[in-house]
Amino acid sequence: MQVYLPIAELSVNALLLLGLGGIVGFLSGLFGVGGGFLMTPLLIFIGIPPAVAVGTQANQLVGASVSGVLGHWRRNNVDVKLGLVMLAGGAAGTVLGVWLFGLLQTLGHIDLAIGLSYVFFLGVISSLMLWESVRALLRGRDAAVAKAKMHHHTWLHGLPFKVRFPRSRLYVSVLLPGGIGFVGGVLVAIMGIGGGFMLVPAMIYLLGMPTAMVAGTSLFQIIFTTGIAAFAQATFNHTVDILLALLLLVGGVIGAQFGSRAGTKLRGEQARALLALMVLAVAVKLAVDLVVRPDDLYSVSLPLPV
Repeated sequence: MQVYLPIAELSVNALLLLGLGGIVGFLSGLFGVGGGFLMTPLLIFIGIPPAVAVGTQANQLVGASVSGVLGHWRRNNVDVKLGLVMLAGGAAGTVLGVWLFGLLQTLGHIDLAIGLSYVFFLGVISSLMLWESVRALLRGRDAAVAKAKMHHHTWLHGLPFKVRFPRSRLYVSVLLPGGIGFVGGVLVAIMGIGGGFMLVPAMIYLLGMPTAMVAGTSLFQIIFTTGIAAFAQATFNHTVDILLALLLLVGGVIGAQFGSRAGTKLRGEQARALLALMVLAVAVKLAVDLVVRPDDLYSVSLPLPV
């Protein structure tokens, strides 16, 4: 069943888009990530222009994240206070990211910037997550490691403006979660991702947050940062395809409900290891596509007759 996407200017199988949305929505609920780290490359792989994939993906992330948060909220696994602090930083980062996106688009470098950003961030973060998760699995003491990290103090814990977050049993500077949210907001705008692949390990290893609270809290702030990014991309950069977003959204909302239920059956280190492997696989595929000789070396655009 082919549908024509007006902004992307191509026809795509609607069932394929629904399926992609469902798969990514499932992963969103399972791991507490927006899923954009996977959806945006998948859209690019099936021929969607990178700029349109990034702009449209933000819309799908809103729905998938809302659906995922509802599941975690029912289990009382959302720290709203911490999420709001991260949101403040995320909103500022999103505004800056949208401006940078528009500048790169004007210069004609946006496709390369998106590809390189994915390869770098996904490769580095997935490797670190995989290393830490494998060590925890081999030692069989994930709970002890998490507890030790919560009480291990570094220079980050000496930052000013400390606030207590009772739900997560933390006493840290608001600059730390705010800074994490800021970086996540920039990534939302430039890469079309919720930033969960970066937020989740940062919340675990930098904040020392309990693994059970991370997924719901991460998705909570992703809802708002992706909403801001979607509105700004549509308004200023005109890269949002509503029909594409709708098809992805329907699949994503359904998949997220099943993912949030499945997430309760995985141990913390198991979930992190699986997430790291998937992120690393996407990074490798994108890196290969950047260096492999394309089938068509040149493309020619002709003006329409008047």
